[in-house]
Amino acid sequence: MRFLVVGGGAREHAIAATLHRAEAEVYVVSRNANPGLDRIAKATSRVDPTDPARVAEFARAHRVEVAVIGPEAPLAAGVADALRAGSIPTVGPGQVGAQIESSKRFCRELLARHGVGGQPRYAIPTSVEEVDRAVAEFGAPFVVKPSGLTAGKGVWVQGADFNEPKDGAAYAKSILVQGGSVLLEEKLDGEEFSQMAFVTDSGVYPMPAVQDFKRALEGNRGGNTGGMGSYSQRDHLLPFLSPADRGRAIEVLERTVAALRSEGISYRGILYGGFMLTARGPLLLEFNARFGDPEGINALTLYEEGNFAELLHGVATGRVDPNLVRFRLRATVVKYLVPPGYGDRPQAGGVLELDPLGIEADGVHVLYGSVESVGPSAVKLSNSRGIALVGEASAIYEAGARVEAALKRVSGAYYVRHDIGTKEDLARRTEHMRAILSPGAKPSPIPLSVAAPAAAPSSAAPPEQLIG
Repeated sequence: MRFLVVGGGAREHAIAATLHRAEAEVYVVSRNANPGLDRIAKATSRVDPTDPARVAEFARAHRVEVAVIGPEAPLAAGVADALRAGSIPTVGPGQVGAQIESSKRFCRELLARHGVGGQPRYAIPTSVEEVDRAVAEFGAPFVVKPSGLTAGKGVWVQGADFNEPKDGAAYAKSILVQGGSVLLEEKLDGEEFSQMAFVTDSGVYPMPAVQDFKRALEGNRGGNTGGMGSYSQRDHLLPFLSPADRGRAIEVLERTVAALRSEGISYRGILYGGFMLTARGPLLLEFNARFGDPEGINALTLYEEGNFAELLHGVATGRVDPNLVRFRLRATVVKYLVPPGYGDRPQAGGVLELDPLGIEADGVHVLYGSVESVGPSAVKLSNSRGIALVGEASAIYEAGARVEAALKRVSGAYYVRHDIGTKEDLARRTEHMRAILSPGAKPSPIPLSVAAPAAAPSSAAPPEQLIG
C-alpha cells in the first residue's frame, strides 16, 4: 500500500518507520530534508506542506492510496480536504474539524454548547476592557492562551512566564490589539498528561497515556518549547494516573467527537487531549488534531508490528478493526537533543557525530528531526529539535537509563534534559499528586462566574505503578 506522510520532523520519521515495518511504500512531503525520512521514502517533495493543491498534486502523481498528516499547520490549511477531494483517504481532520486545535475559542465554545465536562474555568475577552474585568474576576493565578496555533510556545502561565496579573493582562491585550483572539483560564494545580486516540466513523480507539516535558530546562524551568521529551508506562497508565482518571479523560475525547458529529463535522484522524490531573479530576487544557510530538513517538514505538498500515487505512476510510489497536506492555522514554540555548536563543549550526547502529544495538531508537546530514554519521543542528532518542524497557526509569547510556555515543554541542524518566522525578510527581489528593487538600478558589462543570475528585494510582 502507498502512503503519503506530510511533515519532516521526528514524529513523521516515527510514522514513516512504523509504516515501513508494515511493508508499506512511503512518500514524503516536507519543507526540510530529514535523513531518516530520506532513507525510507520512495520519493520526497520539498513543496510547501501547507499548500493543499501542491500536496495533492504530488500524491496523485505517485498514486498514493492513503495520506497521513503529521503537523498541525497543514491540517489548519485544509490539506486533508484537498487530498480527500482527490479521492485520497486521509488520516487527519479537514480544516473545520482541525479548529479543535487551531482555534482554542472554537474548542471551548463547542464543548460548552454540548455540556462536555472536565473543563477548567475560563473567559474569552474580546476587548482590552474585558481583559481587565476578567483578570479582576479571576482573582487568582491564571493562564493566557492565544486562540490560534503557537507551536506549543505561546501560552503564558502566571508564576512561570509572568508574576504580576498586570503583566499577564498586558500580554492578553497585545494579542487582541494585533487582531488575534485570546483566552484566560484558571491556573490548575496537578500533573499534566496526554491522552491520544485514533478517531474514525466506527469509534474512538485510545492509545497509551503519556507525560511530556514542555519546559526547556531541568526541573521544569525555562520557557515553553515544542516538547523536550516524554515517557509512557508499561501498563499504559502513569505513576500518578489511575485507570478511573484515564477513563474520564477518554470519555472527554468520546464526548467531544460526538459534539463534532452532532454539528455535522466529520473527524477521521488523531485526537490528542492534553489534560491536567487535579483534585477535581482530569481537566482539559487543550486538544490537538494530530499525533503529539514527542508523545506520538512513545505510542508509535509501542505499536504491534505488522498491521499499522491496515490500521491507518481503516482510520482514513471510516472503519477500524479494534483488534488492530494493539500496543505492547512496555515503558518508553523519549529525550530530544536540541541546540544549546534552545527555548530562548538556540545556537544553530553545531555538528553532532553519532553512532546510530551502535545506539540501535543498545536498544535505543534514533529518530531525526530538524537536522541536516553532513556525513555518514554526522548531522548539523538547526534552531529547532534535532534528534529524538527513544528508550524502551519494563520500567520507565530503565528506559530513561538506556537513553542516558546511548548519549555516550553522541559527541558535539547539544542540550538534553537528563531528568526525564528518572526515579527522582517520577517520585516527585507521584508525591505531588498524592499531596493534592490528600483528604485536607482543596482546589484553588475560582469565582463561579467563569466556571465550567468540574469532575468529581479521584484517587491516585497505587504506588507500585511508579516502576511499572
